[in-house]
Amino acid sequence: MRKTILNDTHRALGAKMVDFGGWDMPIHYGSQIDEHHQVRRDAGMFDVSHMAIIDLHGEQVRPLLRKLAANSVDKLAKPGKALYTTILNARGGIIDDLIIYFMGDDWFRLVANAATRDKDLAWIREHAAPFGVEVRERDDFGIIAVQGPNARDKVIAMLGEDDRASAHKLGRFSALDVTTASGVPVFLARTGYTGEDGFELVVPLAAAVDIWNALLESGVKPAGLGARDTLRLEAGLNLYGQDMDEDTTPYESALGWTVALDEGRDFIGREVLEKQKADGAPTRMVALVMDDKGVLRHGQRVLADSGEGSILSGTFSPSIGKAIAFARIPAGAHGDVRVDIRGREVPLRVVPLPFVREGKIQEGI
Repeated sequence: MRKTILNDTHRALGAKMVDFGGWDMPIHYGSQIDEHHQVRRDAGMFDVSHMAIIDLHGEQVRPLLRKLAANSVDKLAKPGKALYTTILNARGGIIDDLIIYFMGDDWFRLVANAATRDKDLAWIREHAAPFGVEVRERDDFGIIAVQGPNARDKVIAMLGEDDRASAHKLGRFSALDVTTASGVPVFLARTGYTGEDGFELVVPLAAAVDIWNALLESGVKPAGLGARDTLRLEAGLNLYGQDMDEDTTPYESALGWTVALDEGRDFIGREVLEKQKADGAPTRMVALVMDDKGVLRHGQRVLADSGEGSILSGTFSPSIGKAIAFARIPAGAHGDVRVDIRGREVPLRVVPLPFVREGKIQEGI
């Protein structure tokens, strides 16, 4: 298995390690539930150095991304701004979801999923060649995500005095180059995967352990992949390979809001998406709550008036105290929805997303 630069640090903290897409990663450091609540109520940090950082350089980077991304990079007019998008195959299926950062007219940065790293790089390089764009994988960086209502203050306190004011003013889905008080350069992004405010810190590998330990000393507690999964599901955020893949389109994955059918931009997969927008997608993803006791799990059969579907991501929500899930069901009026749990049909409620955002359970949940 591959290891991040923080692997020995996790083990020294007593983490339980698991194989996550070929990476040796911490699932928890003792209590997944405690780590979940730590992020919702205070500040927690995650090692996400397994994520792929890809820098694109060249005069034709923007035209390349106009072709690759389902969302429009033309929304990125100011350096440092970020955009969430999917990249699609010719069938409109999702190759990956990622964040694009506009660094300059000839430089964009992508942060993509770990499990899709190799296929993403191959796909991007294939399409970058005709544009003369250099594709560079930045394996010289690590990423630490610090999330929670007190996360930003904890991180800003570590920065050099000259950078603190600008970090305070940094807007959501924006990034900034800053320096820590000890002189370490940090690419500071106000993004995350938990539904809480916070930062993702892209740091030189040589400094990652020191920055992690400094955050630990400031009271930011470590959290593993288990809490990251319950947090992101409560926040209504998809997991690639489970809630979406190359056989599902954004319209089938509750990601229609990331599709920009702007005039004159012929991105890969557009024809299929235009047809689905006009005629409707064959399936859709819905959010579910189970008021009965039990846990909703991936693969369970879901029954609706529109037909039979299945649970995609499911878990017990620590914040809500009930089981929640995403499911994909046939399009049409869903009517009464049930889940088949060992031959027993248990009623479910279809609710709007997100379940929880910034510590608050959403109305109607």
